[in-house]
Amino acid sequence: MESRAHLDRAIALYDPAEHGAPATRFGSVGTGPLVLSTRSNVLWTLGYPEAALADAEQALKEARESGQAASLMNAMAITSWTLILCGNYETARVQCEELFALADKKGADQWKGPAIMHRGRILVLTGNPTDGVQTITSGRAAWQLTGATLLLPATSAFLAQAHAQTGHFDDAWRCIHEAMTAVEATKERWHQADIARMAGEIALKSPTPDAAKAEAYFERALTVARSQQAKSWELRAAMSMARLWRDQGKRDEARNLLAPIYGWFTEGFDTLDLKEANALLTELAT
Repeated sequence: MESRAHLDRAIALYDPAEHGAPATRFGSVGTGPLVLSTRSNVLWTLGYPEAALADAEQALKEARESGQAASLMNAMAITSWTLILCGNYETARVQCEELFALADKKGADQWKGPAIMHRGRILVLTGNPTDGVQTITSGRAAWQLTGATLLLPATSAFLAQAHAQTGHFDDAWRCIHEAMTAVEATKERWHQADIARMAGEIALKSPTPDAAKAEAYFERALTVARSQQAKSWELRAAMSMARLWRDQGKRDEARNLLAPIYGWFTEGFDTLDLKEANALLTELAT
């Protein structure tokens, strides 16, 4: 919530006529698109996916209108996360291809890595984990060549998820532990709750499923999400826990966990997570 307050204040203070000149003069990232892009990620995390998509759209609009390639590449890279988080995979894929093409044209290697990593994430989420592993690994290598460390916890977790989907569980556990270690080393905690949730899912999918281990990870994910007021991460963790409890015959407990979290949301009901939560609650009610 505190980050949102600062971003709201930045947008309120921003005057394109006054503050847009330095970006035009020096070819840097424009303040308006940057703040809107960042706030789109924050709004999704806090549980406002519809508002997040609106910010993403406005950020891209302003970046395109500015005529500044740096602003547009930055906006496309950040808002691709928002699109992916909301389940708008095809739109995100097209945007990633545009980002990569523009970065290649401008010789902006720092934006090629994110474009490739996003492309790989979409492959995993749309049922092609084998190509996803190769693509995320390639994008991550390109990103690290620029000296960047941002996104390393998340990309390790995405690799873990992809390895689990292809049945390579030693690699999956290695990567998820790398993600957890990176969170502590870098203090980059945006995906911390979901990394714990992914670890729980890997525990369930392993050749010898460990429900107790999975439940502990899901509980950890819920605790972290609640401490961060991250309602969207909390919803994902609650869905994972609810599915586990459902499969154990604890349908009432599953419904009682998920229903109040889903009921908290006031918008974004057409986005993927909320549709899945609604379907799960409907199933638990029968």
